[in-house]
Amino acid sequence: MKKPRIHREGRNIIIGLVLILFAINIPVFIFWPHWVFAVTLFIAATLLVFVTYFFRNPIRVLEVDDPNFLIAPADGRVVVIEPTKENEYFHEQKLQVSIFMSPFNVHANWYPIEGNILVSQHQKGSHKGAWLPKSSTENERSLVVIETPSKVQIAVRQIAGAMARRIVTYAKPGNKSQRNHHMGFIKFGSRVDMYLPLDTEMFVEVGDHVRGNETILGRLADAEPKPKRKSTKKDKV
Repeated sequence: MKKPRIHREGRNIIIGLVLILFAINIPVFIFWPHWVFAVTLFIAATLLVFVTYFFRNPIRVLEVDDPNFLIAPADGRVVVIEPTKENEYFHEQKLQVSIFMSPFNVHANWYPIEGNILVSQHQKGSHKGAWLPKSSTENERSLVVIETPSKVQIAVRQIAGAMARRIVTYAKPGNKSQRNHHMGFIKFGSRVDMYLPLDTEMFVEVGDHVRGNETILGRLADAEPKPKRKSTKKDKV
């Protein structure tokens, strides 16, 4: 049986919560009727179970034989698959794929593909509902741009939601994005957008539920073959 793991982003939060709940429940136990203590203990236990569950860190290892496969960077429901103009980095039409994560989803984020990390930048913003279209451009967010070995660039944007107050991004420019590795973590409800080439082949549809580092979302088109070099007289000798 596998031991449950807690993500490192949640360890200090859980320890702090335990201390706060102890500080609240001990005086209640001493000075209040037992039924009041039973109620507060139940509420405290429910809250602790939920927060511990939220910061769970499942082990997921996926082996793929095609470097162009795009793996889901997050758990959740696909809410957008449509061409849109990406104005933060590419400034051109891209295929936007968005995954909405509820508070009950795993909130770790994985790299969707291997390559070189070109950009990793954080942008302050509002905290509107992550399911709203404007959240992609108005909410607090973090943008990561990855260039694959075939020189195709994709972008992954972590977006804070109404409950999310902190985005953690491990990606650093100059580093490698590796399959089965965490790209970051978003705390308490959020969304992840991907911006892909328009000719990307998608294997999922709007409304589908996906699992981070397990579901294959689609496949990047093969890079165009290099033009053949024209033969010269020297080559024929």
